[in-house]
Amino acid sequence: MADTRARKPLEGLKVLDMGRMFAAPYAGQMLGDLGADVIKVEHPAGDEMRHFGPHFLKSTEGEELLESTYSLSCNRNKRSVVIDLTRAAGREAAMRLAAWADVVLENFKVGDLARYGLDYEAVRKINPGVVYCSVTGFGQDGPYARQPGVDTMFQAMSGMMSVTGEPDGPPQRIGYIVVDIATGLFATTAVLAALRDRDLNGGEGQQIDLALFDTAFALLSHRAMEFLMAGVNPMRRGSSSSGNVPGRNMPTREGVLTLQAGGQSQFRKLCGALGLSHLADDPRFSTARDRAANEKPLMDMLEAEFAKRTAAEWYDILREAGVCAAPLNTVSQAFEDQQVKHRGVRQETPHPKAGTVSLIANPIRFSRSPMEAGKAPPLLGADTEAVLSGLGLDAGQIRAAQGLEDA
Repeated sequence: MADTRARKPLEGLKVLDMGRMFAAPYAGQMLGDLGADVIKVEHPAGDEMRHFGPHFLKSTEGEELLESTYSLSCNRNKRSVVIDLTRAAGREAAMRLAAWADVVLENFKVGDLARYGLDYEAVRKINPGVVYCSVTGFGQDGPYARQPGVDTMFQAMSGMMSVTGEPDGPPQRIGYIVVDIATGLFATTAVLAALRDRDLNGGEGQQIDLALFDTAFALLSHRAMEFLMAGVNPMRRGSSSSGNVPGRNMPTREGVLTLQAGGQSQFRKLCGALGLSHLADDPRFSTARDRAANEKPLMDMLEAEFAKRTAAEWYDILREAGVCAAPLNTVSQAFEDQQVKHRGVRQETPHPKAGTVSLIANPIRFSRSPMEAGKAPPLLGADTEAVLSGLGLDAGQIRAAQGLEDA
């Protein structure tokens, strides 16, 4: 009888995840969510993200586990294998995994894996079809290629921090590792494109060179274009955005509401909802360019009106009118939102020591293919014996590969 079970899109794809830190492991998680068999190789002490505090998952007995919030955020739907690459037996085991894989993900510094004989040129000799994705701070070439780097550096160096914050305040870091996460998403897209290219062009793989520094510029997007086109440095605007007036955080009688109503249709709806329909026909505010040029008098009038009600009251009124407005939530408030609950953004997944662990759902929704949370991030080395024995290693070789004894 035919199997009618819905399959995940990438079932059958084999991925060796030698990612450390966050960006490459995040790409591995994306591929795992989509159905790939992802084997994460870690040092016997665990990768760096397992140790990043201050918060760690606790077992049902209250024991603090080697699973930080960072690690839990980028290692779902993987199997964990401990390999000591400083040992010959470990390098041999890793090479067997590289020969098995369709995709290799890594974010070692440029040249590090060549010392272990696990760089792209070495792997492609035994696996010509491999898609080998290298994620680094500055890329495989250039004057900074061998320099280390972390997310905040790239926010600073790209100009991203210079456009973040209040106009009269200092530059600010975006409040999470946005460059790492975006690089992981670019890596996922690049891997899928390279696999498609392999299928169309005789089965030969290739190396992907992804730099977090390059990603930061891609994220800067239209703000960078202000410089490229107009030759001016884009400035910090706080919660507002250039050309989108009215569009910023609005104080109310109680609380703050975020408003984004700079488009023609949105502005008219806003004026109607506020009982200020005459403003939509005022020549000072009739177009987006006019509103930007006369921002202060417009915002003064709007602020006076918003001060008459609470943020919650205005949110209900504006949502009913179809105006783009939103409450300024804390994270805890956001998880209580009815739409968040309806969409299942928070998912409870079984965990071998904690009972269950709360994870954030993958936002992709297919009409046919399943996208359930799947497996919780694995305990360090949980799958070492099963995976390496499946490659033909005996018990002694497996212990040697982990650095537990000489081969």
